[in-house]
Amino acid sequence: MREGQDAIVDAVTGSLTVPRSLLLGRLDAEGRLRYVGRSTTLPGAAGATLAGPVSPATSEHPWTGWTFTAGWGSKETLNVN
Repeated sequence: MREGQDAIVDAVTGSLTVPRSLLLGRLDAEGRLRYVGRSTTLPGAAGATLAGPVSPATSEHPWTGWTFTAGWGSKETLNVN
């Protein structure tokens, strides 16, 4: 049995024209956006399809200034938009 939950796509790795993965958030009980995880690497066609709906974050974005790593135990940082 599978169970799903809603999440907000709130950032992408790669570029805004061809996103490579999606960073996901959920609102906590106080309405603050919390990072909960990211997707696997998107196939090129899927990233190109998502390019239309994504837009640059504003300076008020709650994740502004955060650094995301490429994986558990990795020091490689992701290019996040």
